[in-house]
Amino acid sequence: MSIVFADPAALSHAQLEEGTVFAPRFDVQGLITAIAQDAAGRVLMVAHMNAEALRLTIESGDVHYFSRSRGKLWKKGETSGEVQKLIRLATDCDQDVLLLTVEQTGRGAACHTGRKSCFYRVLQDGALADTGEPRLFDPDAVYRR
Repeated sequence: MSIVFADPAALSHAQLEEGTVFAPRFDVQGLITAIAQDAAGRVLMVAHMNAEALRLTIESGDVHYFSRSRGKLWKKGETSGEVQKLIRLATDCDQDVLLLTVEQTGRGAACHTGRKSCFYRVLQDGALADTGEPRLFDPDAVYRR
C-alpha cells in the first residue's frame, strides 16, 4: 500500500505546526527541499523530493530525490554506489523542509564531486576557497564523463 500524505491546506495553523499529522508542503513545482545530514550532524547535501521520492524513501529506507536539472526521480547512489540509508526524517515547523539523517554508504561521499559533503568551499574575501576536503572517488571515472 502506498503512503498518502495529508493535505496541508486542510489543516489549521496549529495542526500544521504543532500537530501529529504529516502533511509535507510541496511547492508549486511539487517539490520540497530536503537536507541530508550524517548522524554526527554534518550537512552532506541539499536536494529536492517530490511526493514519489518521499514515498519511496519512507517505504524502502533508501533515500530518493527528484532532480530538477534532469527532471526525473533518482535513487541516491544508484550510479555511484554512494547510497543513503534513512535513519530519521524530521520536518520543520511549517512542514516545507525535510531534514534527513542518513547513513552515507559506499566510500562515504554524498557529493557528486566525490567529496563527503557538497559544502567543501567557503567564502573568503569575496571568493570561494576550497576547504581541502579530499575526493573519496574520481567523478569522471564513476560517471563516465
